[in-house]
Amino acid sequence: MNDILRQIGTFGIVPVIKIEDAEKAVPLAKALANGGLPLAEVTFRTAAAADAIKNITTELPDMLVGAGTVLTTEQVDRAVEAGAKFIVSPGFNPKIVKYCIEKNIPVCPGCATCGEMEQAMELGLDVVKFFIMPSSARCLRSRRTTLPTSPTPLPSTNTRPAGTTPLTLQVFPESSNMV
Repeated sequence: MNDILRQIGTFGIVPVIKIEDAEKAVPLAKALANGGLPLAEVTFRTAAAADAIKNITTELPDMLVGAGTVLTTEQVDRAVEAGAKFIVSPGFNPKIVKYCIEKNIPVCPGCATCGEMEQAMELGLDVVKFFIMPSSARCLRSRRTTLPTSPTPLPSTNTRPAGTTPLTLQVFPESSNMV
């Protein structure tokens, strides 16, 4: 596993930031760092993302900052130029993954199926973001007794659960292959 992704795993949680005003990024990042989370994923869901990443990485060089909701290779380049140390995409996009691999940028694509996880493994990834959507949450709820020890039938793939469901923390806290 990549050192950056291993480091992310030590925190157990990744604060995801969607910010409209890049000037507010540093105070937010300082609050996270002061609270024991010197880590953030700044989403490219707003035009302020690259500037927010640059502001944070300039003011807080020890903070581990990545870019999320990355949908294009142009966004990968903008994120890395701004100082992002890792890339997260909401879905498994082979073009984005291959581009990051070629540039030696840690990437964590969103996956919701074993098929997507297998594609990620085929490209050499060992960490994916398991995006919990309402449909997968229903599936997880019905299989809860088997998930805490193996949230995926692919034990060589580490997963980072994400999504907005209270089920996430109920199902995954004891999993051995969680990042």
